[in-house]
Order: sequence, then C-alpha cells, then structure tokens
Amino acid sequence: MSDNSEKPARGTTEGRAFRRVVLKLSGEVLAGEDKHGINVKVIRALAEEIRDIHRDGVELALVIGGGNIFRGVKAASDGMDRAIGDYMGMMATVINGLALQDFLEKEGLTTRLQTAIEIKSVAEPFIRRKAIRHLEKKRIVILSGGTGNPYFTTDTTAALRAVELDADVIFKATKVDGVYDSDPVKNPAAKRYRRLSFHDALVKQLKVMDSTAFSLCLDNKMPIQVFDMSKEGNLKKAVQGKPIGTLIDANGESEFYE
Repeated sequence: MSDNSEKPARGTTEGRAFRRVVLKLSGEVLAGEDKHGINVKVIRALAEEIRDIHRDGVELALVIGGGNIFRGVKAASDGMDRAIGDYMGMMATVINGLALQDFLEKEGLTTRLQTAIEIKSVAEPFIRRKAIRHLEKKRIVILSGGTGNPYFTTDTTAALRAVELDADVIFKATKVDGVYDSDPVKNPAAKRYRRLSFHDALVKQLKVMDSTAFSLCLDNKMPIQVFDMSKEGNLKKAVQGKPIGTLIDANGESEFYE
C-alpha cells in the first residue's frame, strides 16, 4: 500500500494538490449538446483532459452516470416499476463506462472498468482492495453499475466509493459552474459560492447532491468540488487546487465570489 503518512487529514483542502480523486461524471456530460446518447467529440475531449491530469500523477477513479441513455426515476414516474427502472439505469452506466474506457485507452492510458453488477465478459466486479491496488499502479479505475442496488443514485455511488477508496475529494463535474444561494435562472441576483460549509449547505437546503450522498460526505468529511466540466481546462484547474466552481467542505466559513 502507498505511504500516506504525509497525507493531510480528510476534509482539509487548502494549499495542496490532490493525490487521489473520485471524478463524478453525469451521463448528460457525455451527451453534450445532443441531450441523449454519447457525443464522440465530447468524450474524446474529456479523455484528453483526463490524460493530462493523469500525467501529473493524480490517482483517478471515475464514477459515471447513465442519464444520457436511461433514467430510472423518470421511467418510474411514467409507470415503470422503480427497481426495474433503476437496474436499467445501472446498465446504462456500464455502456457509458465502456465508451469512456475505449477513448481513454486510445489516449494511451491503462484503465480498469469495474461494475457493481457482475458482467464478467466486459468488466471486473467492484472489489475495494483491487480498485485501490489499480490506483496505486496508476491505472484509471472506471466505476459503473451504481451501487448495485436500486433506489440509490450515482451521486451516492460517488460518495460511497470516495470514502471506500480513501480519496481526497469528489469532483462533481456538471454543466453548471458551481453552487448558488438561489436558483440563478429565476433570480438574476443569485450569488455563487466560492466555498461552502457542509453546515450552511444543510441549513440553506442547497441541493449539492441527493440527501444520502451528502450525508455520507458530511459524516466522513469528504470534500466536494462542483464545477462546469464543459469548459476546457477546468478539470486541470480543479486538480491543482485553484478556485474554480464551488468547494464544499467541513472547514472554514462559506464565502462568495466577489
């Protein structure tokens, strides 16, 4: 195992580059402007950005959503059994994981696709110690299949895997540029947080993640950085610890961008 004796306590994020990161990608990110399916141009650009930060020595695990292909919650609201819909959504994350693996390996990266749902012919089962070993060997681990259970989102998967793998931070890469004190679409005067405490996020009921995922992060002091993945270079800035998007953690006071 790696020597983590000099690793700062989880939850502290000031003045450091990250050693091990869980990058949470929504399925919608892979769709780009197409709204549905996989946009090849987008996934190729994403693979190139991941290649660049991996070269800097970051250990990287990716948790991928499936909303660009199928959303179990939406299907349930239309009359489908919720558990069946969620299992279909988990399968969609495996499809996205395979696509991402292909483009990452085209960039010369070594990857391992793991899934919480056993599909031996295309992916390894998720085994915590094996995933950690892959990371230590500088392989990129793609985590698909959600938690393997219905009624849990891929946000919860990201929080769970980040804690299990002893990550420094969760990068929640979305199509928005951070967390606001109110809906910026409805309120033009909404202010964007540069840094947000777990306490304020709870009190103000800011929807950073679903409640299960957020509780896991809160209980384990797992920082979350929310930023716009569609803007080129943002991922590298986040890895370098530069102020980008919104950082949610257990330390310090909440503050807005000026």
